[in-house]
Amino acid sequence: MKSIIYAIAILLFLPFVAFAEGPPAVDTGDTAWVLISTAFVFLMTAPGLALFYAGMVRRKNVLGTIMQSFAVLCVVSIQWVLLGYSLAFGPDNWGLIGGLEWVGLSGVGQEPNADYAATIPHQAFMIFQMMFAVITPALITGAFAERMKFSAFIIFTLLWTTIVYDPLAHWVWGVGGWLRELGALDFAGGTVVHISSGAAALATALVVGRRKGYKTDVMMPHNLPLTVLGAGLLWFGWFGFNAGSALGANGLAATAFLVTNTAAAAAALSWMGAEWLHRGKPTMLGLASGLVAGLVAITPAAGFVGPVSSIILGLAAGVVCYAAVSYIKPLLGYDDSLDAFGIHGVGGIWGAIATGLFATTAVNAAGADGLFFGNSELILKQFIAIGASAAYSFLVTFGILKVIDWTVGLRVCDEDELRGLDITQHSESGYSL
Repeated sequence: MKSIIYAIAILLFLPFVAFAEGPPAVDTGDTAWVLISTAFVFLMTAPGLALFYAGMVRRKNVLGTIMQSFAVLCVVSIQWVLLGYSLAFGPDNWGLIGGLEWVGLSGVGQEPNADYAATIPHQAFMIFQMMFAVITPALITGAFAERMKFSAFIIFTLLWTTIVYDPLAHWVWGVGGWLRELGALDFAGGTVVHISSGAAALATALVVGRRKGYKTDVMMPHNLPLTVLGAGLLWFGWFGFNAGSALGANGLAATAFLVTNTAAAAAALSWMGAEWLHRGKPTMLGLASGLVAGLVAITPAAGFVGPVSSIILGLAAGVVCYAAVSYIKPLLGYDDSLDAFGIHGVGGIWGAIATGLFATTAVNAAGADGLFFGNSELILKQFIAIGASAAYSFLVTFGILKVIDWTVGLRVCDEDELRGLDITQHSESGYSL
């Protein structure tokens, strides 16, 4: 009888008993998708970008160009664990930078962090973001290809990631970051990755100066099949870059996947068409450059726009980036060797603007409607984000380069540049001929 009475009492008072909340549950499907996407983005840098850039340089610089991408992967992987992740995503300071609470990944464990991703381990989110930090300085190498000292390059990579990338990532994506609080949208890195690397590429091209023989010697790509292979790997990896930024295996990831492919195809066709009209023949290099331009442009918008909008965005991206490479660069005379600014900088700017035009809450309720869906405020916020990120990246990059030049020097000597970086910087050759 006593047992029955105790049971009834427990049932009556059970609703009033408070239980301590446990940690958020990890969703295995979301975690699997984010980890796979992390591997996709890893592939974008090495070997994707490495081969894409290596095929466009001259034969004497192929290994040095590939090595830059692999070296960035190693340097930033260590920097991100020790310091970078905490500066980018750690507890906010004044809306400008993360704190040092997560240095060495202290407190970043297997449980989810609800501020960033409530269904995956905190470490999964951290390493996914690491791959974005890796590829961003690697993109800049296209601006100074074939002429920077390897020692200067290593120092530049470490300083730029710490002083430029990490604060920008906090501004846009970190909890409390001022651009995030403003309401500017950047789904997968148009501002953080492409505008920042593009502005830095322009600064680098201006400070380092032109290659010897620029505009007088023939500087044709030495191996276009390498570049095409790299472009294909970039296209493949970009699905992880954009769709992975949904941070879950869900409908938003499917939409981001769809519009990423659509925009890339549209931009490849429009670049090819523009080149065909302008030069009389379409080229494989033009097609590959166009698809990358489309991938760049859709990146900030991937989680906010629909399929038809992505076609318009991609078609415009191909034409705009082709014009930047074919008209603006020759007009201004800077030597952006592999068009890092013309594709990533210009494409990223157009993508951020297009997000302000085409974004709709019908795709992502956590976003905002753009100008074409009745909200004129978003486009202003996008312009503020573009201006702030581009100016900060350009000016700080300029300063970093000047300091390195005054200390260890930026460029190899004229003789070493003529012989090629493979032999003079690394004592090896890409081909035995």
